[in-house]
Amino acid sequence: MNANASPTMPHTTELGLTEQQVAERVAGGLANTVKTTTSRSVADIVRANVFTLFNGIILAAMVMVLATGSWKDAVFGFVILINTGIGIVTELKAKRTLDKLSILVAADYVVHREGRDKTVPHDGIVLDDLLWLRAGDQVPADAAVVDTYGLELDESMLTGESRTVRKRAGDPVYSGSTVVSGMALTRVTAVGEHGYAAGLTAQAKVYKKTVSDLNKGINTILKFMTFLVVPLCALLIWSQMQTVGGWSVAISTGAWRQAVVSAVAGVVGMIPEGLVLLTSLNFAIAAMRLARHDTLVQELESVETLARVDCLNLDKTGTVTDGGIAFDRVVMLDSTGCNDDSGNGEHVATQALYDLANEEQPNGTGQAVLAGLRGKGFTAGTVAARVPFSSARKWSAVRYDDGATWYMGAPEVLLSALDGDHASMLAQVNALAADGNRVLMIARAATLIDPEEPALDPQARPMALVLCAERIRTDAAATLAWFREQGVRCRIISGDNPVTVGAIAAKVRLTGDRAPVAMDARQLPSDIDELARTLETVDVLGRVLPDQKKAIVQALHVDGHVVAMTGDGVNDALAIKEADLGIAMGNAAPATKAVAQVVLVDSKFSHLPDVVARGRQVMANMERVASLFLVKTVYSALISLGVVLTAIPFPYLPRHITYIGALTIGMPAFILALAPNTRRYLPGFLRRVVRFALPGGTAVALAVLCASWVLPHVMGWNVENAADLTSLRATNAIIVFVLGVLVLARVAQPLNSWRGILVAVFAAAGVIGMFIPFVANFFALEVPGGREISATAVALLLSAAVFALCHVIVAVAAGIISHGKPTRQR
Repeated sequence: MNANASPTMPHTTELGLTEQQVAERVAGGLANTVKTTTSRSVADIVRANVFTLFNGIILAAMVMVLATGSWKDAVFGFVILINTGIGIVTELKAKRTLDKLSILVAADYVVHREGRDKTVPHDGIVLDDLLWLRAGDQVPADAAVVDTYGLELDESMLTGESRTVRKRAGDPVYSGSTVVSGMALTRVTAVGEHGYAAGLTAQAKVYKKTVSDLNKGINTILKFMTFLVVPLCALLIWSQMQTVGGWSVAISTGAWRQAVVSAVAGVVGMIPEGLVLLTSLNFAIAAMRLARHDTLVQELESVETLARVDCLNLDKTGTVTDGGIAFDRVVMLDSTGCNDDSGNGEHVATQALYDLANEEQPNGTGQAVLAGLRGKGFTAGTVAARVPFSSARKWSAVRYDDGATWYMGAPEVLLSALDGDHASMLAQVNALAADGNRVLMIARAATLIDPEEPALDPQARPMALVLCAERIRTDAAATLAWFREQGVRCRIISGDNPVTVGAIAAKVRLTGDRAPVAMDARQLPSDIDELARTLETVDVLGRVLPDQKKAIVQALHVDGHVVAMTGDGVNDALAIKEADLGIAMGNAAPATKAVAQVVLVDSKFSHLPDVVARGRQVMANMERVASLFLVKTVYSALISLGVVLTAIPFPYLPRHITYIGALTIGMPAFILALAPNTRRYLPGFLRRVVRFALPGGTAVALAVLCASWVLPHVMGWNVENAADLTSLRATNAIIVFVLGVLVLARVAQPLNSWRGILVAVFAAAGVIGMFIPFVANFFALEVPGGREISATAVALLLSAAVFALCHVIVAVAAGIISHGKPTRQR
């Protein structure tokens, strides 16, 4: 119905508010205005990506180097701009997409004021207004029914209950529900933020940051480095000052600049800045790939959470089913006397069913019946009189010219009014309902019905049962099968009858060959620990309230589960926010999409396997490449400690570590991170990464420190001489590069594929770069010559031996430890 047209409503004796009363309410803040936030603000996104611990450490180090005038050694600081830019741009893109999804049509409504009907916008409704609700309207404010003309509401967005609700005079109606059929005059009882829907979503408006195991591990390292960096940086500066003759000499000669640069070389090496950058890049690329499949990732970190999900709570309506009703079939009753005299009883009964459903404003079930029968070629017949459906009667009727009257309504209502014993029919009805069907009955009487004083003829004969059901998504069964294979426990949580939900769960094989266990949520314990124990044996929950959905997620957290929650209604918002990963459908309520980390734009449940698989790829590959970065952290910390304790010049420059890190860590890691990987997530990410990084990092540190202590004596270098110190640092850079290639080779295993070519290409690139003048000059690289070749070769051989020995020692120790532990059966 077009709300902008001149409204024509039934006559009412109510006068409604005067314009003065309306103005007073508007002035008093009692108009129907709500400040809605559909997603994070731009300021929140920028703040979250700029003000991080990592950015703070890198920025401070960069400022220190720039203060010395050695800008070439400050190029590592550009990682801040890249890392921050990626995060901001990706999340702003997600915000724009979400905001477009959340735009609602600014509908107009009809109110009754001063005895006249007038059209006003949504925000023009005030408290105590007399508001007309018509088919197709979304209820804009809480109200109470004054007069009803067959009003029927869909409250599924609020309650999760998919059945439509008939309203009578005095019944409340809540904002957010939708008028399916009929109309009513209502009195507004709450407006704006005081409405039911607004109150329910207020709890969901507080932003909750996604917790990422990967970022937690990186932040743990950064926090540890923060406590280590500050004192170590001070000690490094002090030790480097001593190597150039003390503070007074350093300041008077300007040597303090080189001391600061050397200290920063140690600090920057300890921080896995490339790992932070690569994590953001990997998350962003995964988000872009998912976007091509109509899956919007609102927070980059949620991509990683996908890999850890082991419990998936599904809202039935809008997820497993598409929220619509479909006509299934007509079941003729076989009892004596139920066949039509013409011998064509099913066709006659089906035609009567069409005419019964063909009201002026049919409800959702009536529309489904009409759509189904039109597809079979049925059209409207000639009806002599009609009794429309009434929520009080629970039945409707039509009368034909031949004198026959047909009734349609709830089976239990019709059978209770008819003569005879109908216990077997009720049992049949209950069995069909238990199979997930909505069941109606049609009956035929030979008497004429009076539309003015309608009454059910007790002699009417039950003719047929009409079966309708929610439309199950065609992809639901296959998607649930994939989750079962991946070890993800799925549960269906709904506001509907648990028997009906259980039947639908069985149809989509929620639990495979095993019959799903269904339970009424009204029987759930309130204690969270007891609820957690109960949920272990339950697959389907019906009659679930919004607060219970949230409690269910909390109970699953008690047992350490990583929970994902899907939904589309306002009633799902609290649970989606509480879950580790909230997934909203594209047609969801704006508040629900605002709190979700992932939005399935086209509302297709079948995208979820892609979402989880992409998360697993990110997590498995990031664990592989994180080992590369932490090796650098370990050897930088140990080298810095050795420099402080032995008071030697720092073995290399910040630009050396930038060059080596790019070729042996950064660029190879980026390629490795994008490789296919479907390994399921295993707890203990940080522990495994550290176990790999310690022997490699220790080996590099020992090799570099030994070279710094021994080579000056072997080669006759005086480290107080700038040229000799440059040669020593260039040699150490070669040692770090070669060992870095060995670490890369270990991480990239197996090498009998493109991975081996990857290692060879970057090793060759590093060597070639030393012979390119611009590259060699910018990064202070030197090709060894004369005696330096022999010394460097010996140092490399010894370094490789130390590298191999460290890994052998760790492998043997790990074997002894694991051999001593009892085997645990899973």
